[in-house]
Amino acid sequence: MWDITILAVGKIKEKYWQAASAEYLKRLQPYARLKIEELKAEPFSSATREKAKKAEAKRIEDYLKKRPGSLVMLLAESGRRTDSFIFAETLKNINQPLILVIGGALGFGENLFGVYPKISLSKLTFPHELARVILLEQLYRAAAILNGKTYHY
Repeated sequence: MWDITILAVGKIKEKYWQAASAEYLKRLQPYARLKIEELKAEPFSSATREKAKKAEAKRIEDYLKKRPGSLVMLLAESGRRTDSFIFAETLKNINQPLILVIGGALGFGENLFGVYPKISLSKLTFPHELARVILLEQLYRAAAILNGKTYHY
Protein backbone atom coordinates (compact mmCIF):
# COMPACT_ATOMS: atom_id res chain seq x y z
CA MET A 1 0.00 0.00 0.00
CA TRP A 2 1.37 3.39 -0.96
CA ASP A 3 1.94 6.08 1.65
CA ILE A 4 1.40 9.31 -0.28
CA THR A 5 0.95 12.90 0.78
CA ILE A 6 -0.11 15.52 -1.73
CA LEU A 7 1.22 18.82 -0.46
CA ALA A 8 -0.61 21.64 -2.19
CA VAL A 9 -0.29 25.39 -1.96
CA GLY A 10 -3.84 26.69 -1.77
CA LYS A 11 -7.23 25.14 -1.35
CA ILE A 12 -9.66 23.78 -3.89
CA LYS A 13 -12.41 26.40 -3.99
CA GLU A 14 -14.68 25.23 -6.79
CA LYS A 15 -17.24 22.59 -5.83
CA TYR A 16 -16.77 20.64 -9.07
CA TRP A 17 -13.00 20.24 -8.41
CA GLN A 18 -13.81 19.26 -4.81
CA ALA A 19 -16.23 16.59 -6.05
CA ALA A 20 -13.75 15.20 -8.58
CA SER A 21 -10.99 15.15 -5.96
CA ALA A 22 -13.24 13.36 -3.46
CA GLU A 23 -14.18 10.74 -6.06
CA TYR A 24 -10.55 9.83 -6.79
CA LEU A 25 -9.66 9.86 -3.10
CA LYS A 26 -12.48 7.34 -2.55
CA ARG A 27 -11.28 5.16 -5.43
CA LEU A 28 -7.70 5.19 -4.11
CA GLN A 29 -8.60 3.97 -0.60
CA PRO A 30 -7.83 0.27 -1.30
CA TYR A 31 -4.41 1.13 -2.75
CA ALA A 32 -2.97 4.03 -0.78
CA ARG A 33 -2.85 5.81 2.51
CA LEU A 34 -3.33 9.17 0.90
CA LYS A 35 -3.34 12.46 2.71
CA ILE A 36 -3.77 15.95 1.30
CA GLU A 37 -2.05 18.77 3.14
CA GLU A 38 -2.85 22.33 2.10
CA LEU A 39 -0.54 25.25 2.76
CA LYS A 40 -1.69 28.85 2.72
CA ALA A 41 -1.39 30.55 -0.66
CA GLU A 42 0.23 33.96 -0.47
CA PRO A 43 -1.75 36.86 -1.96
CA PHE A 44 0.27 38.81 -4.50
CA SER A 45 0.26 41.65 -6.98
CA SER A 46 2.60 42.27 -9.89
CA ALA A 47 4.88 44.16 -7.48
CA THR A 48 4.95 41.39 -4.84
CA ARG A 49 5.22 38.25 -6.97
CA GLU A 50 8.75 37.28 -5.90
CA LYS A 51 8.05 37.97 -2.25
CA ALA A 52 4.93 35.79 -2.42
CA LYS A 53 6.79 32.99 -4.21
CA LYS A 54 9.52 33.03 -1.54
CA ALA A 55 6.94 32.94 1.27
CA GLU A 56 5.22 29.90 -0.26
CA ALA A 57 8.57 28.20 -0.83
CA LYS A 58 9.45 28.76 2.83
CA ARG A 59 6.18 27.12 3.91
CA ILE A 60 6.92 24.13 1.67
CA GLU A 61 10.50 23.87 2.98
CA ASP A 62 9.33 24.02 6.59
CA TYR A 63 6.82 21.24 5.94
CA LEU A 64 9.36 19.02 4.17
CA LYS A 65 12.06 19.48 6.82
CA LYS A 66 9.75 17.77 9.31
CA ARG A 67 9.56 14.64 7.09
CA PRO A 68 13.18 13.70 6.37
CA GLY A 69 12.49 10.06 5.46
CA SER A 70 10.16 10.90 2.60
CA LEU A 71 10.80 10.95 -1.11
CA VAL A 72 9.75 14.35 -2.46
CA MET A 73 8.74 15.11 -6.05
CA LEU A 74 7.67 18.50 -7.34
CA LEU A 75 5.01 18.70 -10.03
CA ALA A 76 6.29 21.12 -12.64
CA GLU A 77 5.69 21.57 -16.36
CA SER A 78 9.47 21.41 -16.87
CA GLY A 79 9.72 18.12 -14.95
CA ARG A 80 10.43 14.67 -16.32
CA ARG A 81 7.72 13.70 -18.75
CA THR A 82 6.33 10.24 -18.47
CA ASP A 83 3.37 8.14 -19.45
CA SER A 84 0.88 6.33 -17.24
CA PHE A 85 2.73 2.99 -17.41
CA ILE A 86 6.10 4.47 -16.46
CA PHE A 87 4.44 6.50 -13.69
CA ALA A 88 2.85 3.29 -12.36
CA GLU A 89 6.22 1.48 -12.43
CA THR A 90 7.86 4.42 -10.66
CA LEU A 91 5.27 4.24 -7.89
CA LYS A 92 5.57 0.46 -7.68
CA ASN A 93 9.28 0.77 -6.87
CA ILE A 94 8.95 3.40 -4.12
CA ASN A 95 9.31 1.88 -0.66
CA GLN A 96 9.11 4.99 1.47
CA PRO A 97 6.59 7.74 2.11
CA LEU A 98 6.11 9.89 -0.97
CA ILE A 99 5.28 13.59 -0.95
CA LEU A 100 4.03 15.03 -4.24
CA VAL A 101 4.15 18.83 -4.16
CA ILE A 102 1.85 21.08 -6.17
CA GLY A 103 2.97 24.69 -6.10
CA GLY A 104 0.76 27.72 -6.05
CA ALA A 105 -0.19 30.03 -8.90
CA LEU A 106 3.40 31.34 -9.15
CA GLY A 107 5.09 27.95 -9.15
CA PHE A 108 8.09 27.06 -6.99
CA GLY A 109 10.88 29.19 -5.58
CA GLU A 110 14.35 28.54 -7.01
CA ASN A 111 15.54 27.15 -3.67
CA LEU A 112 13.14 24.20 -4.09
CA PHE A 113 13.48 23.78 -7.82
CA GLY A 114 17.13 22.75 -7.71
CA VAL A 115 16.80 20.36 -4.77
CA TYR A 116 14.01 17.93 -5.57
CA PRO A 117 13.21 15.80 -8.62
CA LYS A 118 10.43 17.11 -10.80
CA ILE A 119 7.76 15.29 -12.72
CA SER A 120 5.37 16.73 -15.27
CA LEU A 121 1.72 15.92 -15.79
CA SER A 122 1.83 17.52 -19.23
CA LYS A 123 3.61 20.04 -21.40
CA LEU A 124 0.55 22.19 -20.76
CA THR A 125 0.14 24.39 -17.71
CA PHE A 126 -2.88 23.75 -15.48
CA PRO A 127 -4.45 25.72 -12.63
CA HIS A 128 -3.31 24.15 -9.36
CA GLU A 129 -6.85 22.95 -8.57
CA LEU A 130 -7.07 21.03 -11.85
CA ALA A 131 -3.50 19.75 -11.43
CA ARG A 132 -4.54 18.17 -8.14
CA VAL A 133 -7.48 16.37 -9.76
CA ILE A 134 -5.28 15.19 -12.65
CA LEU A 135 -2.66 13.93 -10.20
CA LEU A 136 -5.29 12.01 -8.21
CA GLU A 137 -6.65 10.51 -11.43
CA GLN A 138 -3.15 9.44 -12.49
CA LEU A 139 -2.52 7.86 -9.09
CA TYR A 140 -5.74 5.91 -9.48
CA ARG A 141 -4.81 4.97 -13.05
CA ALA A 142 -1.41 3.73 -11.81
CA ALA A 143 -3.13 1.61 -9.15
CA ALA A 144 -5.48 0.19 -11.79
CA ILE A 145 -2.57 -0.65 -14.11
CA LEU A 146 -0.58 -2.37 -11.36
CA ASN A 147 -3.60 -4.29 -10.09
CA GLY A 148 -4.94 -5.45 -13.46
CA LYS A 149 -8.11 -3.36 -13.29
CA THR A 150 -9.91 -2.52 -16.53
CA TYR A 151 -9.66 1.24 -16.12
CA HIS A 152 -6.71 1.94 -18.41
CA TYR A 153 -7.18 1.02 -22.07
